[in-house]
Amino acid sequence: MIEEKLVSTKRQTHTSKKESTRSITYRLPEKLVSELETEATQKSISQNVLVKQILEKYVQWDRFSNKVGMIPVPKGILQSLGEELDGKDIDQIITLMFPMIKDTVLFIKGGYDLKRCIETLEDYMRASGMNSDHRVEGDLHIFLIQHDLGMKWSVFTEQLLTQVFRSFLPDKELSFQTTDTTVILSVALGSDFNEHDYHN
Repeated sequence: MIEEKLVSTKRQTHTSKKESTRSITYRLPEKLVSELETEATQKSISQNVLVKQILEKYVQWDRFSNKVGMIPVPKGILQSLGEELDGKDIDQIITLMFPMIKDTVLFIKGGYDLKRCIETLEDYMRASGMNSDHRVEGDLHIFLIQHDLGMKWSVFTEQLLTQVFRSFLPDKELSFQTTDTTVILSVALGSDFNEHDYHN
């Protein structure tokens, strides 16, 4: 059923203004340059693209992660912890996390609303190596999160997303499809909704 839904939707395209670019030169240790060359070759991308990806990740997430108290946790530990979670544990974690999410969004994005919240969650998933996507079908927005951490974390993700969306849109109908690796949220936000346009 999930596969059918994915095929029938289109990926959200964010039409942003073309950013101006500037050429700069940095002097780097030869060993570092060599490592970047090797990594770019293995990924079949140019060194310029690789360095841009690294810098974007730093600017969007890494420079804030220590300041907001984020620490990396091995995936295996999260999987093991998830096996022990029950409904009460999940509720307690979300109750503790929700104020932190608000503080994090305010700190990173300079304001707190649904668009900034969604963008921050997307930044976090990208920095954590989780697969996520945002697709649009008419007024319907489909948010896909693939975590590969087990069903308990899918339940956690579904409840967390419910809490986030309900805090801004208490009467909006939310529809979920959930497996032990993937959570898909469908919600009608309108064809012009774009979580990246709050800057305008």
